[in-house]
Amino acid sequence: MKIRVNKDRLLISLDGSLDSNNARNVEEEILRAVEANSGLTPSFDMSELKYISSAGLRVLMKVRKIAGENVEINDVTPDVYEIFDTTGMSEIFKVRKKMRELSIEGLDIIGEGCNGKVYRLDADTIVKVYETNNALEIIENEKKMAKMAFLKGIPTAISFDIVKVGDTLGAVFELLDAKTFNDLIIENPGSIDDIVKKYVDVMKQIHDTEVEKDVVPVAKDIYKGYLEKQKKFMPEEMSNKLSKLLDEMKVDTHLVHGDIQMKNVMLSDGEPMIIDMDTLCMGHPLFDFCGLYVTYKLFKEDEPDNTLKFLGISSEISDMIWDKTFRYYYADKTEEEREVILNKIRILASIRFLYLISGTVRMSDELAEKRISHTISHINELLDKVDDLN
Repeated sequence: MKIRVNKDRLLISLDGSLDSNNARNVEEEILRAVEANSGLTPSFDMSELKYISSAGLRVLMKVRKIAGENVEINDVTPDVYEIFDTTGMSEIFKVRKKMRELSIEGLDIIGEGCNGKVYRLDADTIVKVYETNNALEIIENEKKMAKMAFLKGIPTAISFDIVKVGDTLGAVFELLDAKTFNDLIIENPGSIDDIVKKYVDVMKQIHDTEVEKDVVPVAKDIYKGYLEKQKKFMPEEMSNKLSKLLDEMKVDTHLVHGDIQMKNVMLSDGEPMIIDMDTLCMGHPLFDFCGLYVTYKLFKEDEPDNTLKFLGISSEISDMIWDKTFRYYYADKTEEEREVILNKIRILASIRFLYLISGTVRMSDELAEKRISHTISHINELLDKVDDLN
């Protein structure tokens, strides 16, 4: 056993077996360290622990009694995790399994998003490798959201394993021969109508699904946060009008994906499957359409080859995806009604776009300034046409 302090953690590494033969001595040493470092979170490293008996489990319970509920148990081997699971200890403690290590060398990239890349492991499975510092938090939240959506009948992939990939983490999914809708259009542009119709069906299935309040974030609150960070780009009167429009939006308890562009919808074994569920929230379908408008229209407004660089599709195909998706989804509306809806989408898209622009490092200052200037002009024009966002 090794015990050391690392920032706000009391790290306790266990090796071998923790049973009736050594439990008393181990308990005394750990409790002395816990009491001497009051306020630190006890964090157990069990990557080398081969076995734990009921006597060992009682040691952990005594630590929890002194240190509280924040005791962490990390890198638990499969055999030891089975003991935790069987005894119910996995429901009492924060227990994380030991992660297997995975190499992505030579694997094909089948998708790419803001948080990382998706690789094909074999015919049945893929791994999404995260390129963020809070990868574990994102993976666990996505898994939670995906489970909730799956139980409500939404076709989504649920991660069944978290793996180490070099210095970062990845989530493994079962997706049979999966390809994104974006890639399907690249391979066969003539099939765009059929693909968009399937795409719209998936969107409507999400938007028809109700959830209880507090289960997922509220979309309009997310956008109010976006707006708060972008006030420096616009006159105070403009930001106040936008804030008022968001405040007056009715709370809609239907699901919104949050980033439903075609790279996040896959065809797996002939069936649509949605990925990247960490952006799931509740609100009006406008919040999904404004994300699409940013992806397929706004990014290429001042950078015509943007969709070719980041989506692999031409500007013309990008326009077709947007137009067909919008028209098929709102097929029951008149031209006048669609124009009203489009203006609302463009307002929300402008808020989202400004937020994304301010956080990106891929563009020159000149391009960023042009985009900000054009977006503010769009908002100024749209505010004269939009009375509400409901």
